Amino acid sequence: MPPLPALSSLFRRFILAAGLAACSWAGPAAAQFRVEIAGVGATQLPLAVAAFRDEAASGVNLSQIVRADLERGGLIRTLTADAVLDERSVVNLPQWRGKGADALLAGSVQRLADGRFDVRYKLWDTVKGDEVLGQSKVVLAADLRLAAHRVADEVHEKLTGERGANATRIAYVLRTGKRFTLHVTDADGEGGQVALASPEPIISPAWSPDGKQLAYVSFETQKAVVWVQDLGTGARRIVASFRGSNSAPAWSPDGQRLAVTLSQDGVAQLYTLPVSGGPPVRLTSSNSIDTEPIYAPDGRSIYFVSDRGGSPQIYRVATSGGAPERITFSGNYNISPALSPDGKLMAYITRQGNAYKLMLQDLASGTARALTDSSDDESPSFAPNGRLIVYATRVPGSDVLMTTTLDGKIKTRLLSSGSDMREPAWGPYSR
Repeated sequence: MPPLPALSSLFRRFILAAGLAACSWAGPAAAQFRVEIAGVGATQLPLAVAAFRDEAASGVNLSQIVRADLERGGLIRTLTADAVLDERSVVNLPQWRGKGADALLAGSVQRLADGRFDVRYKLWDTVKGDEVLGQSKVVLAADLRLAAHRVADEVHEKLTGERGANATRIAYVLRTGKRFTLHVTDADGEGGQVALASPEPIISPAWSPDGKQLAYVSFETQKAVVWVQDLGTGARRIVASFRGSNSAPAWSPDGQRLAVTLSQDGVAQLYTLPVSGGPPVRLTSSNSIDTEPIYAPDGRSIYFVSDRGGSPQIYRVATSGGAPERITFSGNYNISPALSPDGKLMAYITRQGNAYKLMLQDLASGTARALTDSSDDESPSFAPNGRLIVYATRVPGSDVLMTTTLDGKIKTRLLSSGSDMREPAWGPYSR
């Protein structure tokens, strides 16, 4: 794995420290999803989190959401602080340090006269013995969950030096019987909205770079057609409905163009076209199927899947055209590429025997390794901070969504209602 970005002094201290005192608290309470931890290393910073004062009266368990968010990120191990604390408390930091906590978080929730809520919190560094962060957020009742996600992101960034991604959103397709719905939810799979409901399949949701629109493929006209929908207004329009199949939309980093797969000239090939409308420009010309395009973060190239070498493999081609370059060489079936925001890593799905597994490849070295031990993974997508990957997989009885850290050690299963959850796409920073 490439080296971590610059981290905060507190997190550096923790990584370099040895022999921390063992913690006597229980782990985080069950939240909106289950955190499955295996083989966690010694580089998790221990943070004690107290229940926010009066959070029960707000109807939202903010401290529980914060704990679950921070656990999912993989860099912080949360500890339940049973003491009655809030942001105004005078705390004995050496005592908390002696109990194994490198940091302490406490807060409160107060309903205001106008019906809004004031969410306050304070973060202490128990090693230095200092207050390091304190914030107040006045929000509507409907935004209490978002406020909790923002608290988690601010705490995560302060402790680790990395931006959190809990206040972002994911899109996914839910299949219930013969009905398909396109959902847009918080990054933990809760809350959100239904963007589209249809008796026909919906596939391949893709976020615009500003997070305001989704492109996707709908079969509502009895053929595969690419649509773009404004998430604020719900307005939607067709951007690709040419002869044959129209599929696999991917946004350019500047949000001006879409890469798509079209079969208007026979075999499926890659094209780009303006989001605002206009004729498609052909990018690849082969006698094989070229599909699943994604833009590199710098916008200079497009990664895609092709069987031009005899089996599905991942290739890269310049956006200006030219000869494609093969990227994957391990195995004879590699599909569904997804790039990290810095363009250094590629997640994809490989077939090993009868199993389909999530892989992570360092693009500079070409080294790839499996992140899961499951056998039916699909549709990986990176969080906007590059720290997590969301993907779909199958457990007995249904398709579910999971997130994993880049080392594969911490996996999170999003809450499922029993319906099949598919095609996840992690949105950008936009809220």
